[in-house]
Amino acid sequence: MPANWSPDSWRAKPALQMPDYSSDEAKLRDVEDRLSSFPPLVFAGEARALKKRLAAVSQGKGFLLQGGDCAESFAEHHADNIRDTFRVFLQMSVVLTFAGGLPVVKLGRMAGQFAKPRSSNMEKKGDQELPSYRGDIVNGSQFTSEARIPDPQRQLKAYRQAAATLNLLRAFAQGGYADLERVHQWNLGFVKDSPRAERYEEMSGRISDTMEFMRACGITSENTPQLRGTHFYVSHEALLLGYEQAMTRKDSITGDWYATSGHMIWIGDRTRQHDHAHIEFCRGVKNPLGLKCGPSIDPDDLLHLLDKLDPQNEPGRMTLIARFGADNVEKYLPKLIRAVETAGRHVVWSCDPMHGNTISAATGYKTRPFDRILREVEQFFDVHQAEGTYAGGVHIEMTGQNVTECTGGARAISEDDLSARYHTHCDPRLNADQSLELAFLIAERLKAVRQHSLGAVPLEVAAWPG
Repeated sequence: MPANWSPDSWRAKPALQMPDYSSDEAKLRDVEDRLSSFPPLVFAGEARALKKRLAAVSQGKGFLLQGGDCAESFAEHHADNIRDTFRVFLQMSVVLTFAGGLPVVKLGRMAGQFAKPRSSNMEKKGDQELPSYRGDIVNGSQFTSEARIPDPQRQLKAYRQAAATLNLLRAFAQGGYADLERVHQWNLGFVKDSPRAERYEEMSGRISDTMEFMRACGITSENTPQLRGTHFYVSHEALLLGYEQAMTRKDSITGDWYATSGHMIWIGDRTRQHDHAHIEFCRGVKNPLGLKCGPSIDPDDLLHLLDKLDPQNEPGRMTLIARFGADNVEKYLPKLIRAVETAGRHVVWSCDPMHGNTISAATGYKTRPFDRILREVEQFFDVHQAEGTYAGGVHIEMTGQNVTECTGGARAISEDDLSARYHTHCDPRLNADQSLELAFLIAERLKAVRQHSLGAVPLEVAAWPG
């Protein structure tokens, strides 16, 4: 355990982006006490397995696909929504693995992504000003005084929803739904009519031909578990620290502390002050950690944070999630890469092309132009190629629902189309069609990297699908 750390040592530090529960402190303590007695949502051994796979990604032996809702909703918690998002993961993963030639580590922004940082503590509509919506785990999205009051009881509902989501995800991952022989069935109905559907079906046909050959050789999903199931992990931003502390457990095998709210937790761009509460909490748990890196971080800050969060320079511990905006990647990313490389740090570099490319449409909707998202990903790969380093992952906000929240893509969603199916409770998400289009782009870049690499070593910790 790190020196002078305990699960509650963060309470002595300044904490940004935390809700004000001052009017309900007794209820808050009761909720946190109850949560601390609940079973863990994930297990330490699972977090260690993820760390091992991320260590391989940091060495260029895999690719990290991290995605899911901007903020999970209590109202939209349906089995079909979970299944459809999981199915998009399968589609994207098979594209990346087949075309890119690398195992894919699948990491959902699911089963815990309930809290959201906000740029302002208050939200104004007309003449009325109310506290900002901070995610369903804190308050309601309805613009009323009652809904915007932080309610500790929401944490209990978030726990139960996360447990139910994890139960279903584990069933999908290991119960046969992820069987490669179902690759043709993973297409969502509305994607079948997409301009990308023909390309996906052509690739699926090649996989099916390969599966038939393997079956003739006696290799089937019945006798080869790697073909029948997959490993799927979950992650969220560790924002609500009282909840995270209540879900922190000491592993009976190693004696280490783990945040059992998710396999990976990450620290946002607004809460990464090195002497503040969020860094203090995260430095003491042994989970893999993510760190958002925006334009405001400089190389010295980043190295200082890595010293605090990963003093042993452990491969798989740190994923650096770059989120600059399409116009800023070449300005900010190279100097961070050089600093990390010079320091000999073992990290996974991942690209978040969503948060730096949010705009307000003329129609009043918040959106993200798909061409800017693609451009940020392209520049992320370009910079890593120029620096001789490995572009190891992507971090996106996406859904399996047929939403119209991000403009552009093969179907050319316009600003006038946004109102048709704009369902997000917070930030705009890629739909399945746009997510698949992005996967093909990344696969082409991974294929190019592979072709320029001599004798790439396969991922040792897992065969397909990793």
